[in-house]
Amino acid sequence: MINSKAIERYRTKFLAHLEQKPISKEPRNLYEPISYILGLGGKRMRPVLTLMTAELFGGKVENALDAALAIEVFHNFSLVHDDIMDDAPLRRGNATVHEKWDVNTGILSGDAMLIYAYQCFENYPAETYKALTKLFSKTAIEVCEGQQYDVDFETRDDVTIPEYLKMIEYKTAVLVAAAMQMGAIVAGAKTEDANSIYEFGRNLGIAFQLQDDYLDAFGDPKTFGKQVGGDIMENKKTFLFLKAMEFAPSDDREGLMHLYSIQPDDAMAKVDTVKAIFMESGAVEATKKEIENYTNKAFSTLEGLNIPDENKALLKEFGENLMRRTV
Repeated sequence: MINSKAIERYRTKFLAHLEQKPISKEPRNLYEPISYILGLGGKRMRPVLTLMTAELFGGKVENALDAALAIEVFHNFSLVHDDIMDDAPLRRGNATVHEKWDVNTGILSGDAMLIYAYQCFENYPAETYKALTKLFSKTAIEVCEGQQYDVDFETRDDVTIPEYLKMIEYKTAVLVAAAMQMGAIVAGAKTEDANSIYEFGRNLGIAFQLQDDYLDAFGDPKTFGKQVGGDIMENKKTFLFLKAMEFAPSDDREGLMHLYSIQPDDAMAKVDTVKAIFMESGAVEATKKEIENYTNKAFSTLEGLNIPDENKALLKEFGENLMRRTV
């Protein structure tokens, strides 16, 4: 069963592998920030998915560890550069790399991490290496495209729902999808099965991000782990916002646009007003429906998979647990 115990087993194996690859070379100011960001924790969801998928396709967890490491190093590289772009002071409750060192160090250490991620594939046989790096390069460029869309949307008032869904697909979902497909590739799965598990991960990744949008506004502050209402305070045009702009009466739409153009002294009053518009307009229900829609799309890709039924059931259970999360 893919319960917390099974996920903890994958996470423990991955962390042991991470510790066996110490990045303690000279010059220290290049490598220390890499060790620092990789050591800050996090859920390690993507490497866990790589290991889990490899095993579900009949492969060995040990053979998937380097691919899992590549995914985690790349993910953290993107966070280092995103934090610079956002001028973010904190990451997982600790100082961001550019705050702890400086911006130039953050840029250079991030660059080194991207190169190191590619080096993680070098121990694989030629055919596996080729398949992994091809998928990885496609994914990496899509993540960059997603980040650029996100930046562009900050200054646009005409973002459409399809554009927003494409942005979260590229910025978040494709890396989840690639993490799973890499596990399948390492396990020697058939191409059509590897492609199906990619689609499972992609749709689940979109559902995951939409769930994140919802929890950011309506999550429980005790369990969510981030400040509830953060997206509203930062005027982020999430799925909730776009649906409210589509459904709300014109007075509420004007009020919403006004609230998203200011930074009032009483931030929580703004958050409460915006949340009320989200609820009254039907945006909350529409968001929940879309989360369910993408979750079901993910589950439908499992039907044609060439793996035992109990393994399909495990993947479905994993997806259901992910959608029930409160953090």
